Amino acid sequence: MSFLNTLERRFGRLAIPGFLRFYALFQALVFGLHFLRPDLGALLDFDRQKIMAGEVWRVVTFLFAPAAAGGSGMVSVIFFVFLIMITFMISDALEGAWGVFRTSMFYYCGIAGLIAANFLYGGSVQGSGFFLYEASFFAFATLYPRVTFLLMFVVPVQVRFLAIFGAIVLFLPLLAQPGEIPFYLLSFANYLLFVAVPFLRGRMRNTATPVWTRGGRAHADSAAQAFHTCKSCGRTEIDNPLLEFRVGADGEEYCAEHLPRG
Repeated sequence: MSFLNTLERRFGRLAIPGFLRFYALFQALVFGLHFLRPDLGALLDFDRQKIMAGEVWRVVTFLFAPAAAGGSGMVSVIFFVFLIMITFMISDALEGAWGVFRTSMFYYCGIAGLIAANFLYGGSVQGSGFFLYEASFFAFATLYPRVTFLLMFVVPVQVRFLAIFGAIVLFLPLLAQPGEIPFYLLSFANYLLFVAVPFLRGRMRNTATPVWTRGGRAHADSAAQAFHTCKSCGRTEIDNPLLEFRVGADGEEYCAEHLPRG
C-alpha cells in the first residue's frame, strides 16, 4: 500500500468524503425521474454503438440507470430506501477503516473497471452500475464480517452470510455463461485489488465488530490493546491494520493521513 501512500501525498485533494453517499443519492434522483419518464433508462443505459455515434453521455449515465431496480413499483421504492440506508452505513465504515483517500480510490477503480468492462463487452450486463454497491458491500462484509443485520426487522443475520448468499446469486449464472466472467472480473477489480488479494496474502484482517452510534460512525469494540494510536483521529492498528504510524515533531504519534507537515 506504499504506492497508495505516494498517490495520496500527490493527489490527496482528489478524494471525496462520502463519495458513495453522493453516488446513491444521485441514483435515487434518477430513479425518481424514472417515474416521470419511464423511457429514461433507454436514454441512459450503456450502448457502445450509440456512444461511438456521439451519445457520449452514456459512458457515465449508465452508472445511474434504473434498470437493476426492477421497474418503478412499490417494491423498487422500498429497495431504494434500504439501499440508501445501507449505503450510508457502508460508506462511513469503509472510510473509517481505510481513510477517505483509499476509499475514494476504491470507488474510482470500481467505476473505471465498469466502464472498461462495458466498452470491451458492449454492455452485456444491464444495470451494471449497481455493481459498485455490490463491491462495496463485499468489502464491508470482509472487513466487518460479524456485523448483524435484522432481516425483516426480526431475524438477525451476520453480514458475512448475506455477502456469501449475494455472491452466489450474483455469480452462479456465470456457470452457464462463462463468457461473461471477464466482464465480472473487470467490474469487481476494485474489490479484488483492494480487499481480496491483500486479505488472501495475509496483509489484511477482519476488524473488530463496529458499534453504530447515532451519528452513523463505526467505532471498534475490541478488548485488545492497541500499540499505536493517532492523536488526531484516534484510530489504531486494530481499527485498520494497513495504517502506518509516525511520531510527529511534537513527540506525539500520528497515522500517515494526519501526520503534521513541516
